[in-house]
Amino acid sequence: MPTPSDLANRQIRLASRPTGLPTRDNWRFTTEAVTEPAEGGVLVKTLYLSLDPAMRGWMNDVKSYIPPVGIGEVMRAGGIGQVIASKNPAFAVGDTVSATLGVQEYALIPQEQHKRSALHKIDLSVGSATQWLNVLGMPGMTGYFGLMDVGQPQPGQTVVVSGAAGAVGQTVGQLAKIKGCRAVGIAGGKAKCDWVVNELGFDACIDYKSGNVREGLKTHCPDGVDVYFDNVGGEILDHVLARITRKARIIICGAISQYNNTAPVQGPKNYLSLLVNRARMEGIVVFDYADRYHLAVAEMAGYLKDGRMKSKEDVVEGLDTFPETLLKLFNGENFGKLVLQVAA
Repeated sequence: MPTPSDLANRQIRLASRPTGLPTRDNWRFTTEAVTEPAEGGVLVKTLYLSLDPAMRGWMNDVKSYIPPVGIGEVMRAGGIGQVIASKNPAFAVGDTVSATLGVQEYALIPQEQHKRSALHKIDLSVGSATQWLNVLGMPGMTGYFGLMDVGQPQPGQTVVVSGAAGAVGQTVGQLAKIKGCRAVGIAGGKAKCDWVVNELGFDACIDYKSGNVREGLKTHCPDGVDVYFDNVGGEILDHVLARITRKARIIICGAISQYNNTAPVQGPKNYLSLLVNRARMEGIVVFDYADRYHLAVAEMAGYLKDGRMKSKEDVVEGLDTFPETLLKLFNGENFGKLVLQVAA
């Protein structure tokens, strides 16, 4: 294995804050020398990066649950990598780890940043590297705690999830079925809807690109919606609010339909349905549940092993493709969890 001094680190940094969809001009490509870790630190070679809708929000200079990426900083991204140098007894060369690695080939993580970078070893006998970025990673944790803690589904209830073929959505629907609920997805395109029903076992899926979402909800949720897991916001949220039941729970995970708007974010127009139905709408930020990740991982790893849950990843190769690959999230091109493969 080459020493760090033999390596060069290609990086992608935020050059400017985008208006609307980010373009290649918003990024700066740099190369810098790789250095040995200091005492307590580790050097990680990036294998795979998780590309997530939340990344678009991190590019904006606004107050949020996490500080924005600074101009000139390496773009934030979680990933899976391999330790290639270590001065920390908890990590050995060759260990596979999950961490906030950034969009770069190598990540030097000092000891004082281990917790902030969420650095931990992963067990590839439990799931593949890409599954650790999907069902066993942040999307899976988001789906699990959003549905179970916020949504509190009960057997026989109807759970609707938008972005059903995406990373979080696929976990939510499958978990709802495992817990004895009806699962109705909303996704874009016949291929995605067919996959959600035929492969993941959802009871139905509404194609928002070719069908009428409001009518689809009437057809597939005749008794109303007990739990709605919202990944898209906008009009679809309004349609679901029109169908909620008494004491319904709405989980706000994301609003991908709004992230690249140049106008103010569109809020729910018929929010009074929450009042009429004594319903509850609550946000989910996955980091709040970090101390319980291991419990959810153990449970869902069991579902993967016994075949009750599947994990589909859409893997694109090449660090240089990052600007264009990221856009797949916002035009609906990705099929499953979007992953960037940086190294073999």
